Amino acid sequence: MSELDQLPDRDREETAEWRASLDAVVRNAGPERAAYLVRRVHEFAAESGTPLPGLLSSDYINTVPAAAQPEFDGDLEMESRITALNRWNAAAMVTRGAPAGLGGHISTYASAAWLYEIGFHHFFRGKHGDGSGDQLFLQGHASPGIYARVFLEGRLSLEQLDGFRRETGGHGLPSYPHPRRLPWLWEFPTVSMGLGPLGAIYQARFNRYLHARGIRDTSASRVWAFLGDGETDEPESLAALTLASREGLDNLTFVVNCNLQRLDGPVRSNSKIVQELEARFRGAGWNVVKTLWGEAWDPLLARDTTGDLVRRLGAVPDAQLQTLAARDAAYIRGNFFTGDALSALSDDLSDAQVVGLFADSRGGHEPLKVHAAYRAAVEHRGAPTVVLAQTVKGHTLGSAFESRNANHQMKKLTTAQFREMRDLLELPIPDSALAGDQVPYWHPGENSPEVRYLRERRAALGGPAPAREVTAKPLPQPPAKPFEALEKGFGRQEVATTMALVRLVKDLMREEGTGRRWVPIVPDEARTFGMESLFPTAGIYSPQGQDYDPVDAGQLLHYKESTTGQLLIEGITEAGSVAEFTAAATSYATHGEPMIPFYIFYAMFGFQRTGDQFWALGDQMGRGFVVGGTAGRTTMTGEGLQHGDGHSHLLAATNPAAISYDPAFAYEIAVIVRDGLRRMYGEDPEDVFYYLTVYNEPTRQPPMPAVPGIEEGIVRGIYRYRAADPSATGPRIQLLSSGTAVHWALRAQELLASDHGVHADVWSVTSWTELRRDAMRADDARTRGEERTPYIGQVLAGAPGPVLAVSDWMRQVPDQISQWVEQDYYSLGTDGFGLSDTREAVRRHFGVDAESIVVTALDRLALAGRVPPEAVARARTRYGLGPED
Repeated sequence: MSELDQLPDRDREETAEWRASLDAVVRNAGPERAAYLVRRVHEFAAESGTPLPGLLSSDYINTVPAAAQPEFDGDLEMESRITALNRWNAAAMVTRGAPAGLGGHISTYASAAWLYEIGFHHFFRGKHGDGSGDQLFLQGHASPGIYARVFLEGRLSLEQLDGFRRETGGHGLPSYPHPRRLPWLWEFPTVSMGLGPLGAIYQARFNRYLHARGIRDTSASRVWAFLGDGETDEPESLAALTLASREGLDNLTFVVNCNLQRLDGPVRSNSKIVQELEARFRGAGWNVVKTLWGEAWDPLLARDTTGDLVRRLGAVPDAQLQTLAARDAAYIRGNFFTGDALSALSDDLSDAQVVGLFADSRGGHEPLKVHAAYRAAVEHRGAPTVVLAQTVKGHTLGSAFESRNANHQMKKLTTAQFREMRDLLELPIPDSALAGDQVPYWHPGENSPEVRYLRERRAALGGPAPAREVTAKPLPQPPAKPFEALEKGFGRQEVATTMALVRLVKDLMREEGTGRRWVPIVPDEARTFGMESLFPTAGIYSPQGQDYDPVDAGQLLHYKESTTGQLLIEGITEAGSVAEFTAAATSYATHGEPMIPFYIFYAMFGFQRTGDQFWALGDQMGRGFVVGGTAGRTTMTGEGLQHGDGHSHLLAATNPAAISYDPAFAYEIAVIVRDGLRRMYGEDPEDVFYYLTVYNEPTRQPPMPAVPGIEEGIVRGIYRYRAADPSATGPRIQLLSSGTAVHWALRAQELLASDHGVHADVWSVTSWTELRRDAMRADDARTRGEERTPYIGQVLAGAPGPVLAVSDWMRQVPDQISQWVEQDYYSLGTDGFGLSDTREAVRRHFGVDAESIVVTALDRLALAGRVPPEAVARARTRYGLGPED
């Protein structure tokens, strides 16, 4: 029973007539004719506005038929010559590096050349026209072809092409699109498969966000994402499709290069990836344009009055299509054109024509077909579009490459293969140029018709692409008042550092100069982090606004969506949140508009879950604040193993662009955020982002102590928060602690003094990682002959007693600095999996509570001969830390 059976039939006779008509068609013309009629009726109903579910798939032919192709507004012969030159130089660049073992990929660009060239000649807007231009997420493995085009434009030299994958001298070219390595060219790092498509969706959304909030007119910008069909296996590639359709992102176009191959073999060997993707995208609400077959198929399809050819094309699995592209005419006739109707279609074709149908005549290899597909994409309104373009991997590289399973790993062409390629592309390269040890690059000359045409087309579209330009001006630094509120402390009120940071951001969002540039991003946990007060004040961004009455409308902190909302609540998606953060964090370059993204999340689900995206963020030189809320292994009472984060600082330490802090007090947060705004948005902005961990444990928040140099110490990573009584006599020890562990250390300081006559200095370590990096820079300076002492060595120089470090993190986090500490160094931490219990019980379990710190401190002093060993045993008994029964 279908859901329609639940509806009353108001005219059973009419229904019976429709069923009888369809039954008659099946009996007299066959089920294929009946299916055809139903499909056409369904399409007509959709076009007329009748609310029917969309069809998930269409025939395995081009969406835009030959008769409907738009007029081509370029010089096809000229563009063919330019594309041939780019193909040649891309292959030459990779081959010339092969003797040095540098590698490189040839086959991806060979299959996608026209997909890019039609875009560059006719569609991709540059930054020198209206608005910000288009954003191009280019397929990473196709980078040699992009470099070849940029060389032809005159933006790269021969020497730079020979520097492909030779970066250590500072003048080479990175293997893939890496903005940090080539910041004037690449905007988006895309070779970590799946991240490019995800980032493109959120970039298109952020473009709309900027426009809706009146910060930047992005109405003329379109986001283009190029990906391979094999790349769609990555869950991130298709993770946000419904977001794009739900928000009507018709400023977004995906181009999927369906060469039917992964890195090792067919994508869908026994089925059809194009049909699968069409169903996925249509089901998610996207407009789908397929360009599968070239001009040679048009007359055959026109003569296919029985539909046998269309059915045969839809039935052949991908692996067989790949085989057909690599076999001779006899094989194709015997294995594809079977049966009377299909044999008749191919009878008047020569063997060369039969071979060309599968080896050459694919929609993605023909400029007119690609142009028609792109035109249909950019003219569609109300939904994003995906172009599914069928190609042959390794096209024009010769029979040894085309459609071969191993072609992704094939890094060079032989001289004979280059000769074959030259003849196929009709390039004017003499045999004498191919006589040497290295294949030459080929440039027709600065004043050649090809170069003039290429530059004219780009000028008409608004300048070169891809291109990265930073035109943003520094942001004014906010006034002192918001920071002073935290620096004064909260008196007797106990406040978690998570709440203190959120309060600071809310105050900064009210500032006239930069308040509107803050972009709060939350993966559906705003109430967890105390951010619900932003709902009615800043509003939650929604392109539809709020078409309903919120259930809490009568409450002060009611849920409020708005077309101009500032807060981005992404739903339960850390990956989507990082993608949105990246778009905001790089807006200073993409749009010339610096934004201040503030992304807060459960600490456990940050670097662990989305570390690859944070690495790409560093590559893209994003700036902003990343906040691990409810941090630490032991502060999440009751949440247990999966929520207890004891290692994100270790993971963050591996990212060179992440400036990591673990503040203990509200005033430390104020100093760190103010310094971060200066470093990232001041007169000399740095390409870094800040990672702060904050806790959900309410504690006393004192005013900032009047300690000389405290702000420098907070920023650089350590300062002495509370010294021992300088007049006291007896053993001494240094307690280093970070985050919530500072409070355990302070309690341990009291117990050591009152119960054991041991005097401890308590240091707040705001950043173990920054201390380590400073020390490593000092080591590098010493290697160069410069005398420099690490900051950790300076502040602890001469400090009496051993050093005991403790944190709510794995011991490896504080152990980062151990080799630069002159004193005996030991650490305590929360290694292992977390567990559910009270904070006190879990801290005792890990041995990081105040009493455990005291016992360990006494043990280190005993090893140094400064207290008797029996003092340690007495302390264990006193605090219940003896051996378990």
